[in-house]
Amino acid sequence: MELRVPFYRTDIREPEIEEVVATLRSGWLTTGPRVKRFEDTFASAVGASHAVAVNSCTAALHLAVRALGLAPGQGVLLPSLTFAATAEVVRYEGGVPVLVDCDPETLCMDLRDAARKLIELESGRMVAGLPPGLDIVGMIPVHYGGLMMDIDEIHAFASRHNLWVVEDAAHAFPAAWRRSPLEPWQRCGQHTARISCFSFYANKTITTGEGGMAVTDEPTLADRMRLLSLHGLSQDAWSRYSGTGSWDYRIVAPGYKYNLTDIAAALGICQLARAEEMRSARQSIALEYHDQLARVDEIELIPVNTDRIHAWHLFPIRLRLNGLGMDRNRFIRELHERGVACSVHWRPLHLHPYYEQTFRWQSMDLPVSSREWVRLISLPIFSGMRTEEMRAVVSAVQEVCASCLRRQKVATA
Repeated sequence: MELRVPFYRTDIREPEIEEVVATLRSGWLTTGPRVKRFEDTFASAVGASHAVAVNSCTAALHLAVRALGLAPGQGVLLPSLTFAATAEVVRYEGGVPVLVDCDPETLCMDLRDAARKLIELESGRMVAGLPPGLDIVGMIPVHYGGLMMDIDEIHAFASRHNLWVVEDAAHAFPAAWRRSPLEPWQRCGQHTARISCFSFYANKTITTGEGGMAVTDEPTLADRMRLLSLHGLSQDAWSRYSGTGSWDYRIVAPGYKYNLTDIAAALGICQLARAEEMRSARQSIALEYHDQLARVDEIELIPVNTDRIHAWHLFPIRLRLNGLGMDRNRFIRELHERGVACSVHWRPLHLHPYYEQTFRWQSMDLPVSSREWVRLISLPIFSGMRTEEMRAVVSAVQEVCASCLRRQKVATA
């Protein structure tokens, strides 16, 4: 029977199952004591003062920009090479996403391009369809694939331009960076932004099925996000119905239904206890990929930085299309024919109809993202990946590249 390798497989074990069953038997299923425990444990894990658990990273990002007071018509810098949520939370508040190109090596947001766009807008020049003189108030960097950006550079850039920073850390738990080998590691979420937002979607290092977390060192921001996460009510359901608080409540702001359930938190508590173990397992796979694929001339690999602890949410490769003689879609089809599932992260935002039509972004406005995405593929990587599955992925990539070369030789013979 042919071995088939999924793009991801969740790493759920008996302690998670037992904790979920215990939650079901407790009779308290929605936001309650397990959510509180998960928040406290997660805040401690990343070195933050406060954590607010919500039902997705999208919800965390939305609460973050809302708590920071993003107003209609204000601009926010963010990468074009990202998932929909990074920009759409800005649109929720009537803000304007100012799309920034990616660094050609790391694929994270290029701060040089961000600076160019700021200068152009401030000087009255048109950038795509954005209004000249747009008031840009914040930035949302994304740690692509789990590789953290240089936090000092982000803070210096934000300080120079008087911007708040919300960190889209959907890929970056647990991850860390440091200034030099002599410096201590700084964890993602540990003083790295005013608010850092994490994802616990099914394919992340730790999962709650669906879920997210916003962390901050500012109690006012934490209180505001917590209030907004459950309809703007003055008391949560646990305190009202557990017998520890009053039945009464007041609506003090128009909020949202973003709260996490105790069932999801039960998963998260157990997963969190194994977070470094699962990250380390992903890293072992990533390093093996690097070792086995480094000699394949038809692809490029993401860098391994000694000043980063990589979360390895993704393992992207980039095809050297001129040498292959086939496009990315055919490469993916041939991997699938060999039993290997893969994905693409992502079509840049400026190439989606909404951003093309609403803000008139074009490929030439973000040339690196436009160029790189057409040759990007994300290979399977997950903590429960078996050795034979990893080897099957390596063999499939090698075989597809070799078959391309054979076809080219036949065609030119």
